[in-house]
Amino acid sequence: MAIASERVTATAIEATEFPELSQAYRVSAVPKVVINDRVEFEGALPEPQFLEAVLRAAGEPVREG
Repeated sequence: MAIASERVTATAIEATEFPELSQAYRVSAVPKVVINDRVEFEGALPEPQFLEAVLRAAGEPVREG
């Protein structure tokens, strides 16, 4: 993600080691991605779809094709 945009940073949390965060973010499946506390999605996505979702949430233009 950082390669696509230097404005994007990421943190990975082990859900079982931080149950309070898991509960706060209503984690029911992994991976769960939360972007700026407003965009959320769960489950593995193919890389192009994942990158598109992250860039759209970050307000970056998405190249089609």
